[in-house]
Amino acid sequence: MKKILLGLLAIVIALVLFVLIKTVLFTAESIKYEKAELIEVPDAALERLKKAIQYKTISYEYPGEPDSAEFIGLHNHIATAYPLVDSLLEKEVIADYSLLFKWQGSDGSAKPIILMGHMDVVPVDQNTLAQWEAPPFSGEIKDGIIYGRGTMDDKVTVFSILEAVEMALQNGVQPKQTIYLAFGHDEEIGGESGAGAIAEFLEKKGVKAEYVMDEGGYIGDGVVPGINDPVAIINVAEKGYVSFKLTITTPGGHSSNPPADNTIGSLAAAITRLEENQFPYRMTPVVETQIATIGPHMPFVQKMAFANTWLLGTPILKGLNAHTTTAPTIFNAGVKDNVIPTTASVVMNFRIMPGESVESVRQHVIETVNDERVTIESISNVNEPSPVSDYESEAYSTIAKTVKQVIPEAIVSPGLLGGGTDTKHYRKVSENQYRFLPIRISPDNMTGFHGINEHLQVENYKETVQFFYQLLKNLQEGE
Repeated sequence: MKKILLGLLAIVIALVLFVLIKTVLFTAESIKYEKAELIEVPDAALERLKKAIQYKTISYEYPGEPDSAEFIGLHNHIATAYPLVDSLLEKEVIADYSLLFKWQGSDGSAKPIILMGHMDVVPVDQNTLAQWEAPPFSGEIKDGIIYGRGTMDDKVTVFSILEAVEMALQNGVQPKQTIYLAFGHDEEIGGESGAGAIAEFLEKKGVKAEYVMDEGGYIGDGVVPGINDPVAIINVAEKGYVSFKLTITTPGGHSSNPPADNTIGSLAAAITRLEENQFPYRMTPVVETQIATIGPHMPFVQKMAFANTWLLGTPILKGLNAHTTTAPTIFNAGVKDNVIPTTASVVMNFRIMPGESVESVRQHVIETVNDERVTIESISNVNEPSPVSDYESEAYSTIAKTVKQVIPEAIVSPGLLGGGTDTKHYRKVSENQYRFLPIRISPDNMTGFHGINEHLQVENYKETVQFFYQLLKNLQEGE
């Protein structure tokens, strides 16, 4: 017995030593870039963004007709505010409301680059107006903050790109590669008519881009526990999307004599089974790289978990939401309080992890619900998970380098986006889609996405302009 205990003790000591050694050796790969001499962004840039926010370019539902006066007004504002962009670049108006600019590069043989953004915004819940620090379509600037729809999602991208390109044209910057500026008008309802039409236009022109760059990755300030430095996540893939409507049909009846398997109860049981049988958390190469990049900057205890994911990885994968998610979002049943309904339905939304598919999700639902009375139909725009873009490419390195030149203290990592972007429409135009915009997300403003009091620090907006300008310079230099 003593030998067994000593043997177990030896195993425990060896395991602890192994974990500690792996933690000590778990260090960050450091590529240092000198902070660039950044372009000075004038305060007039803020006024141009402010005016853009005042146009109510709202996407309500799909399919829906945009408010032509608001979108055309925004187009006219762009033409007036950025005269060099409007006059020197080739311009196409796509599907009446989307814009595409072409800036011819110095090397016609080089693959072009597409910089994206979207001009539409989500509506504002009128019941929340009193909770806004400034009216949501005012663009009001106070105490170093600009308020309004689009300051985070996504006029900030459109106008920081336009500011950077206008200044680059003024200063004689000439990128090697042709650059397209693609600004859709309906991203918030799927992007079919906007980005989808732009991508189709480019495909017909035979455009094969080196990469597409869009919103979807940000700079976290104080959002990663244990890390004080800003964390810049360049998302190289995004989850797929599908919503299934589950409908159950029964004979119904009088509420005074309910059957054991009544309509709503049976559907509720199906929902419960789906929620209790979640898709497993998965370690993918992107997630593994993200852990290896961010982990060395953690305090020792967290660093130990990141260095030993083979033993302690499950909480990290949960924190990164590295699985296909399941969420009931809409429930309909019943007509009267004393009637057991004959039908009930629920909409279940799934965000699909790369490596899985819409069909594998459907099969999971069928097998988990295991009730022949329940029918299943997809009711949404179905998107398979995106391919994973190359995060060891020169293109990714240029983006990462630009981040470090503008924000030297930033930790830059590839990542996986849980939501969706317009990049899904460009998969035939380019093999690589990078989702990144250097707006700083903190506990103070992160609820502004589609929520209350959307706002951005003035200095951070200038920082986004500096980022795109520096990217253009790097493309010119080819470094």
